[in-house]
Amino acid sequence: MKKILLINGHPDKESYCNALAEAYKKGALAVGAELKEIVVADLQFNPNLQFGYRKRTELEPDLLDSWEKIKWADHLVWVYPVWWASLPAMLKGFIDRLFLPGFAFQKRESSLLADGLLKGKTARIISTLDQPNWFYRLINHQPSYWAMQRNTLYFCGVRNIKATTIGPIRLSKPAWREKWLTKVERIGQKLT
Repeated sequence: MKKILLINGHPDKESYCNALAEAYKKGALAVGAELKEIVVADLQFNPNLQFGYRKRTELEPDLLDSWEKIKWADHLVWVYPVWWASLPAMLKGFIDRLFLPGFAFQKRESSLLADGLLKGKTARIISTLDQPNWFYRLINHQPSYWAMQRNTLYFCGVRNIKATTIGPIRLSKPAWREKWLTKVERIGQKLT
C-alpha cells in the first residue's frame, strides 16, 4: 500500500486548509493507505536559513523527524494557502531548512546542475486562493505552483506532481466549501 506523508503548511490549525488536510486523510485512510503527518505549525525550528548553503546549521529534532517521514513516504501531499503569490513563511522556512544539499539534492562538482535525491516519490499540491483559479492561472501565471512544482519538488527528483487549486476562498459559501472537502476526500481515496 502507498505510504503517504501529509504536510499541512497553514499556520492556523483552524483554517480551511486544515479541513482539506483532514478530508484527504479521511479518504486515504478509508482505502487502507499508510499515512503520516507533519503540521508545520506544530514544529519547533528556526525557519531562517541563516548562512544559506555556505555553512550548515544543525537541524532541530522536529526537522530531523520530518526528514525521516519524507524519506519514508512514497507520496508527498502538501496543503497550504497561497499568500502574496507564494507559500506561508513557516512552510517556506521548513523547505529552506530541510531541502538541503546532501538531503534533497546533490550539486554536481564543477557544474551548475544538481541531481534530485527524492527520486521515486510522487506529490500532490492542494492550495487555496483568494482569487478565482482562472485568474491565478491565466493572469498571474501560477507563481507559487511553479515555485513548488518545478523549482522545489521536481528539482529534488519528485515526479508525477499533481495539483488541486481551490479558490476563491474569501467570500465562499459553506456549501461550496463542503463540495471541495468531498472532492479532496475522493482525491485521498485515489491516493493521488
